[in-house]
Amino acid sequence: MATAMPSARLVVATSMAGLFALSLCVGVDDFSLEKIFADAAALELLLVSRLPRTLAAVLAGAGLAIAGLVLQILARNRFVEPTMTGTGQSAALGILAATMLFPSASIGVKTLAASATALAGTSVFLSIAHRLPPTQPFLIPLFGLVYGGVIGAAVTFIAWQADLLQYVDIWTNGEFSGVLRGRYELLWILAAMVALAWWIADRLTIVSMGREVSVGLGLNYQRIVQLGLVMVAVISSLAVVVVGMIPFVGLVVPNLVSRLMGDNLRSALPWVAVSGAALVLACDIVGRVIRYPYEIPVGTVLGVVGSGLFLWILFGRTERA
Repeated sequence: MATAMPSARLVVATSMAGLFALSLCVGVDDFSLEKIFADAAALELLLVSRLPRTLAAVLAGAGLAIAGLVLQILARNRFVEPTMTGTGQSAALGILAATMLFPSASIGVKTLAASATALAGTSVFLSIAHRLPPTQPFLIPLFGLVYGGVIGAAVTFIAWQADLLQYVDIWTNGEFSGVLRGRYELLWILAAMVALAWWIADRLTIVSMGREVSVGLGLNYQRIVQLGLVMVAVISSLAVVVVGMIPFVGLVVPNLVSRLMGDNLRSALPWVAVSGAALVLACDIVGRVIRYPYEIPVGTVLGVVGSGLFLWILFGRTERA
């Protein structure tokens, strides 16, 4: 196990660097990194489209992986993530409400509305999930799927009544084709959320042991839970507003990293972020090349890849030294 961990870290880091460079080069327009020093148009393409898109994929992947990890800690269940607990659907509801009430609202206003509804939706989920019997761990994700489905159905119905189904489809199917310079910068807040999660990693570890243990160790349990909820809501709402819903990242990445590195949250958390970024970036590249010159949304690709990884997590054997 000790020898496997450094090799796994090296593979993830090397893969991340390679995927970043590859993402800059993949696209319909003829482009290569060598051209940016000799061709002004190539440099403009890099700065306006390719680099913002790549950074958006990295930031969204890292943020969603961390949001999934934090939500799993708060719910004390390994099989939940924001798109399975109504958080993403609640964020879409907030965007829909802001769009209907304030059609000319800025992306910042929509983000605030999405964050508020995502926070409310996640709080309701956790309050009910903690009442479910702990001896039945699969009840929580099943309840989350039903809960999120109800909110998603409400969003679809309201959008149908308001003739906004096309907009809702954009929010609920994550893709990066519309990401340009000036339209992704809010995602840098996700980097701040990742840094905050690392800063309170020890407190989150204690929270994962339950309220009684946390209070017994002198931790303000309620405050850390509230901070974790805000982190999950902000990350989920920003992702939905800028790129749409991206499934499975917050579910499979924390579980895969924990299999390799154990449950030491402070040491594992950076690798959860890097692995989430690499997964989203890889699926975005696959979506761009599999039907070139057309694109398949990254949410669709991750729906296939993520479900396969999730089944492997459920039924695969864990080998430990």
